[in-house]
Amino acid sequence: MRLSYSLFSLVCCDNMETETRSWTKRKWASFESFVEGVIYDRDLSVSARLFGLFLHPFSYLFSTIVRLRLFLYSRRFVFKDRPLDCLVLVVGNLTVGGTGKTPVVERFTKELIAKGKKVAILSRGYKSKEEPSPSFWLRLWKSKTVSPPKVVSDGKQVLLDSESAGDEPYMLAVNLPGAVVLADKDRVKSGRYAIEKFNSDVLILDDGFQYLPIKGTLNLLLVDQTNPFGNRCLLPRGILREPVRHLSRASYVFLTKSEVEPELELLETIRKYNKSAEIIRCVHKPRFFREVNGEQTKPLNLLHEAYVGVFCGIASPRGFEQLILRMSGEMRFRRRFLDHHRYREDELDRMFLQAKNAGADVMVTTEKDAVRIPPGYKPVIPFYYVRMEIEIIEGFDDFEEAVAGICFPEKARQLTLGSGDPDQGSIDA
Repeated sequence: MRLSYSLFSLVCCDNMETETRSWTKRKWASFESFVEGVIYDRDLSVSARLFGLFLHPFSYLFSTIVRLRLFLYSRRFVFKDRPLDCLVLVVGNLTVGGTGKTPVVERFTKELIAKGKKVAILSRGYKSKEEPSPSFWLRLWKSKTVSPPKVVSDGKQVLLDSESAGDEPYMLAVNLPGAVVLADKDRVKSGRYAIEKFNSDVLILDDGFQYLPIKGTLNLLLVDQTNPFGNRCLLPRGILREPVRHLSRASYVFLTKSEVEPELELLETIRKYNKSAEIIRCVHKPRFFREVNGEQTKPLNLLHEAYVGVFCGIASPRGFEQLILRMSGEMRFRRRFLDHHRYREDELDRMFLQAKNAGADVMVTTEKDAVRIPPGYKPVIPFYYVRMEIEIIEGFDDFEEAVAGICFPEKARQLTLGSGDPDQGSIDA
């Protein structure tokens, strides 16, 4: 009897603990979604406006820290960038997420590999699975040993999954055979590892505009034309990582999602802070649909006259949803998740059942979301992701010039890192 009671108590306690963790996770996800709505100005409720006012002072504090950090790096006082014996291409943006960096990195990498360069992509591996921490005594014993970065791809095969590598590094590794992909927060270490172990002669810093320990040969700054700078506030009130005036540090400015002519105000803002950087306009074009967890590929007319369900966990979901809506007969189901959300099978089962009950014939997501679907998951309706690639619609010659500058070092050394003095970018918010 006592044994039965003990087992019953153990099971009850375990269930309560599981429910508590699940409740905490749901509440935290709900709060994250609320904060995201505030900083992107999607939530216009009274509570969101009040919370926005609360966040304003922290934006000024963050701005001060950002400007001080850049000033110290530019003066090489306290912080110093470390040169690498290699050409370094930095791809990044002033805002958090949503500008379409991955397709641009892919395009540059393919061009450079085609011209015979040995390319290594250095990623932070954001939200990747953390390696287990060694014990205190092991750390003490190996205090002088530096752990190598995660090798997502050695240029021949993909060695890690998306959970271990992170979404973007895994996608790049899968789509770029021939390119080395490394993931580590310390990209100086990753860069040296790429040079020593793989003889890389070009390093691409994915999302590296704010990574100042490495000085770039070329700085490619991406600006989302549909939402260039948000409300112009820095984190945590807005989406800016740096003040807008830090456009001065760019060698090239890529206007992404540039289906229509950019507004004069945006061009004037760019030229106000950077008078010489070439402006390249590009769009993200759908190429085909591919079955999630499968090999089947379908043409772009797949959704013609179909009833469609969509879901995604990306920073800027609206553009993706509008694209699928234009390509389909009717959208019957839509669901948004937080950026980098990792899906569970039970969660997917519920969502697919809801979509089917709403009349959806097919479910579509992004390629970035597809890598976070559990391997082997079998949906109740057909399930595809849309493959997107970058297409340059204005400034192709400038793009070719950038590629040539990387492939011919003697020309690259003559390039500057932008028209403005980097020091000036650290004075005013």
